Amino acid sequence: MAEGMALLESQAIAIGSTCPDFDLPSVDGGRFRRDDFREKKALVVMFICRHCPYVIAVEDRIVELRREFAASGVQFVGICSNDANDYPDDAPERLAARAREMDYGFPYLVDESQAVARRFDAVCTPDIYVYDQERKLAYHGRIDDSWQDAELVTRRELQEALVAIVDGAQPAADQSPSMGCSIKWKKEI
Repeated sequence: MAEGMALLESQAIAIGSTCPDFDLPSVDGGRFRRDDFREKKALVVMFICRHCPYVIAVEDRIVELRREFAASGVQFVGICSNDANDYPDDAPERLAARAREMDYGFPYLVDESQAVARRFDAVCTPDIYVYDQERKLAYHGRIDDSWQDAELVTRRELQEALVAIVDGAQPAADQSPSMGCSIKWKKEI
């Protein structure tokens, strides 16, 4: 693993917790708030970045899920909270290029102050939160059971959670944490 890429698991967050508010610029010059998506059945907030091998390994799966659930009222939002000074691949223009290249199709926001990541208690990339229509946490975990190889996936936990929410049900209570590189926090001055 590359230097500075500490492997972490997402922290346990209480199911039913309210989605923290956010108001952030997007990589394409827009600006988005949590409540811009209030009409959506579900809000998937993903802390992702450009350089993390764990994110790169699952990008296609994220885009596939976004496409699969677009007509069902599920809104995906990506947030990069990494310190772009130390990790220039995570600068907004590089994030925008990657979003276009991969056809993300969802708002990709920049949390330069890192305050939003702290409000969510996000610790790694990817760190994935799914909120129901009342914006209560329904799922906080991994995409599936084989981040390294899509061919080896036997359980698509994020997809299962989204199906449950769209159908008006609760996702399974047994949720495995996501894992990935640590968020690259700014150095204390």
